[in-house]
Amino acid sequence: MQLPFELTILGSSSAMPTSSRYPTAQVLNVLGRFFLIDCGEGTQLQLRKNKISFSKINHILISHLHGDHIFGLIGLISTQVLMGRKNDLHIYAHSQLQEYIEFQLKFLGTTEMSYKLIFHPLNFKKPQIIFNDEKLTITSFPLNHRISCCGFRFDENPKEPNIIKEKIKEYNIPIKEIKNIKAGSDFIRKDGTVIPNQDLVLPPTKCRSYTFCSDTKYNEKIIETIKGTDLLYHEATFADSDKAIAEDTFHSTGSQAAMIAKKADVGKLLIGHFSSRYKSVQLILNEAKAIFQNTEEAVDGNSYHIS
Repeated sequence: MQLPFELTILGSSSAMPTSSRYPTAQVLNVLGRFFLIDCGEGTQLQLRKNKISFSKINHILISHLHGDHIFGLIGLISTQVLMGRKNDLHIYAHSQLQEYIEFQLKFLGTTEMSYKLIFHPLNFKKPQIIFNDEKLTITSFPLNHRISCCGFRFDENPKEPNIIKEKIKEYNIPIKEIKNIKAGSDFIRKDGTVIPNQDLVLPPTKCRSYTFCSDTKYNEKIIETIKGTDLLYHEATFADSDKAIAEDTFHSTGSQAAMIAKKADVGKLLIGHFSSRYKSVQLILNEAKAIFQNTEEAVDGNSYHIS
């Protein structure tokens, strides 16, 4: 059974929430570890609705410091103090966010924290690896918005091949040799017979990837960084009829998001951050699908499994 690599949409509206869409927030479940991406107003409520435990979130990534992406953060931090959280909470964001959060905590009289906040400043000039362990690599990369803004790419790290269990018994392979075989070695039997590595292992499952492109105008500079990602979320605030407004406000249309997806050869496109001026986002979706067929609209509460 494949371990999860699953995105849950908590909010897909732009600056103003609507009756059906909250401001931007998402959770990515990577092999049972939960990463919160942006934290708009109402994030706590959406986490509860989607039965995602606050305590499982140890990493929060903030694309930029506009209110619809951070207004839920101080509430989430404060709630976890009340809950007696003990684990460190890592926040990846513009360096100014630390000053903003610490001022709010001081103003609210929250001087005793039950856990440690660890801030990691982002680089808004070039792509940078901001998280890496044996299972996952996260890369931030600059977007083109009115203020400093980053996107995030999540890449599952390569896994070892799987040894064929029947071969262990067939060739009486000692346990101590299994690690070497997984690393690519052949197996040499006591009589000197060489069993080629390719006869002993199955290829590992394909590494999965997800990329989040927050607020940005059309920007082909990101294509090299996001190329080939399995699932791309790209903001699509406006329809083509409002392309001039998108340009002025440093946002994208659905067709522009689709053009980026097509040029980056991604597997699937998910569009969101819709302006509240539209009663329905079907027009934006249709314009995107006309360029990149495998496009869906982000819907609050929906989950998207990357397999």
